Amino acid sequence: MLTKSELPECPVATTVQLIGNKWKLLIIRNLIYNGNQRFTDFIKTIPAISKKVLTDNLRALEDDGIVEREVFAEVPPRVVYSLSPLGTSLKPILDAMVDWGTDYKNSL
Repeated sequence: MLTKSELPECPVATTVQLIGNKWKLLIIRNLIYNGNQRFTDFIKTIPAISKKVLTDNLRALEDDGIVEREVFAEVPPRVVYSLSPLGTSLKPILDAMVDWGTDYKNSL
């Protein structure tokens, strides 16, 4: 997790730094609207993402406290990703983006 001194002074820039790439937004979208996900669920619903990019973004979101990772002691191991309470607090932002995107597409 980043320290306060490592974050931009501007709150908008902070938000963009934490969730501002398209992959992180799509990962968060999946978790908000589809619930807990396994790695393969992300691959199926975000087909353009590579496994390496998905892994890197999941790790970054986990490091920033937005996503939680639970490993089950099974053979083969099962890993489930979910939103932390901090990640869940992003829902109004995603809802606003859905509304804006829908309105924009309807205006064309």
